[in-house]
Amino acid sequence: MAAHASRRTLGQLLQQGWNEIPEVLASSGLAIFGLGLGTYACYDYVKKDGDNRRYKHVYVIMRPDDPRVAKIRKD
Repeated sequence: MAAHASRRTLGQLLQQGWNEIPEVLASSGLAIFGLGLGTYACYDYVKKDGDNRRYKHVYVIMRPDDPRVAKIRKD
């Protein structure tokens, strides 16, 4: 009987898991979706230079020839 159990497909295992422990499978799916969404949000934040805030808690002094000066917002 053990050899038969090891020949199950992924779909059969998911179906059995959904019948036996639906809370675990549903929360795992939501967790994977949340991780993907968080990864995309962090990537988009870095891509759009999200740390470029007009008002900061700490003053930053930059030289005029610093390449970051061109990115400062004029809000």
